[in-house]
Amino acid sequence: MSDADPIALRATGLGRQFGAAWAVRGMDFEVPRGRVLGLLGPNGAGKTTTVRMLTALIEPTEGTATIDGFDVRSQPDEVRARVGILTETPGLYDKLSAQANLDFFGRLYGLDAATRAARIEHYLRLFSLWDRRSDVAGTFSKGMKQKLAIARALVHDPALIFLDEPTAALDPEAAYVVREAIERLRQAGRTIVLATHNLDEADRLCDQVAFVRGGLLRIDSPARLRGSLAGGRVEVRIVDRAADAGLLTIATGIAGVGAAHFDGDRLMVDAADPASVTPSLVRALAAAGAAILEVRPAATSLESVYFEVMGVQPGANGEAA
Repeated sequence: MSDADPIALRATGLGRQFGAAWAVRGMDFEVPRGRVLGLLGPNGAGKTTTVRMLTALIEPTEGTATIDGFDVRSQPDEVRARVGILTETPGLYDKLSAQANLDFFGRLYGLDAATRAARIEHYLRLFSLWDRRSDVAGTFSKGMKQKLAIARALVHDPALIFLDEPTAALDPEAAYVVREAIERLRQAGRTIVLATHNLDEADRLCDQVAFVRGGLLRIDSPARLRGSLAGGRVEVRIVDRAADAGLLTIATGIAGVGAAHFDGDRLMVDAADPASVTPSLVRALAAAGAAILEVRPAATSLESVYFEVMGVQPGANGEAA
């Protein structure tokens, strides 16, 4: 693995056509080392096709990408040696033990016996599977199988890990186990591309989210995506609303405030730059006798951002998240 370039993955104009139809087109993005990028979109949006191109499993129709500095078109073998892939189904050998599964794939990657043994123990311990190392994979729960499959994707120490719908079809308990495993990788500084349509999963695990629907619609951090839709709003929770009208007048009189209204016990204040406006707002409200319980930037959900970016409404014409 080369650490000279801080960018682990670059995609430029990446697209794939099947017959007359484009599965995905115009994918331009970068993933810095140690970051988690989420490819977020509905089923059929092109996420899996993008992953298959980035891992040199299929060739792009147009554009290109580099993984750890190696081109997916001209150096596919180098790319495949530097990526770890978890598909939607684990694809393990159910009659082999957890340890034997990892040893088999370690041999395929040309790892020597000592390296295989060390890495197998490391990852089985990391994912709390060491005590079950001698049990055959067929006896594992769905969540345990996915964790073992992630360990398999890591055994050759890849530059990037691609996780394609890692919690799809899992029950809530198994999905939680797998998300915890991914979080451990994130904390360890692994570079990960996570293809998912699970909004909560993307929000919790990803440093950046790329919305995909036949192409790249938008890419940014979850926090900035939520903030952009919230439109620069501050929530001030008031204990006593006896002087509502007066507080609204005070709030709208602050420089930088556009509008204000009450929503229950919350005074919602629109401001282009909440960070600069909030201190003055709080001082003015407190001076007017407002009993302020809480002040925070207004937040919106990634779900709301999803519907906004995708241009759909939940339940309309069969569209859903």
